[in-house]
Parts: sequence; C-alpha cells; structure tokens
Amino acid sequence: MTTLKSKLHADLNAAIKERDELRSSTLRLTLAAITKEEVAGKEKRELSDEEITKVITREAKKRREAAEAFAQGGRAEQAEREKAEGEVLAAYLPKQLSDDELRQIVAQAVEEAKAAGAEGPRAMGQVMKIVNPKVAGQAEGGRVAALVKELLA
Repeated sequence: MTTLKSKLHADLNAAIKERDELRSSTLRLTLAAITKEEVAGKEKRELSDEEITKVITREAKKRREAAEAFAQGGRAEQAEREKAEGEVLAAYLPKQLSDDELRQIVAQAVEEAKAAGAEGPRAMGQVMKIVNPKVAGQAEGGRVAALVKELLA
C-alpha cells in the first residue's frame, strides 16, 4: 500500500476510535473514491501517491462546489458540513500557492513562451504546458488559466 493511502487508513481508524463522525465519514468517502479509481479500467492497479493526491484534490473540489451550491440554495447547515469536509481533505493536500507566488510562476512562463515566439491569447496552450508541471497539485487549473489569460491580454 502506498504511504498516503496507508496514512488515510490509519487516520480513518483513529477517527472511528475517537468517534469523530465528520472525519471518519469524509475519509471513508475519499478511500471509496480511491478504490473506485484503482478498479476503473481493464485491470485493477495500485495508485501512486501522486494519483491519490489528484483524487483527493478532486474530492475537495466537489466539497467546495457543493458548499457553494448549498449556500446559494439557503441550506447553511449543509454548506457548513461540506466546508468542514473540505478542510479535512485539505490536510492531505500540498500547500496551495499564494497569488503572488502563482503570478510569478505564470509571468516567467509567459516570458518563456514569448521568447519561443508565441504571443497574445493564442499562446495560452503553450504557457499552460509550461506552468502546469510547475504548479501541479498546488493551484487549481481554473485559477491558473484565469491568471494566464490576464497576463496574456
């Protein structure tokens, strides 16, 4: 078993023993998503820590979106629960880049793309190819894309 997955299992066991319903249900759902990802496709496989981080990121994003939807629908209690679950998952994700750090990385990538001859909005793809490996797991794609568009405009 990978180290991140075994940490999730250990934390789940601890949450169950502590009778922490929020953490235990959140970790159960996350482990179920990881297992689903492992058995998807033609053959069962073991996910790497990097792939597990992507699954956790996807689950955290679902929680954020659900919290927003519940808040807009006037269901504050449900929105708080989703936010709390998102915070539980955030503990397993790498530290997110600040706006300044992200802006610096994107600006550097824009300069690289301009040096390669790409300019304007059409350079978006090239810039994203440079930026994505550098910020993998540390910034959401939508946030990165918005900043790239802003700096290319």
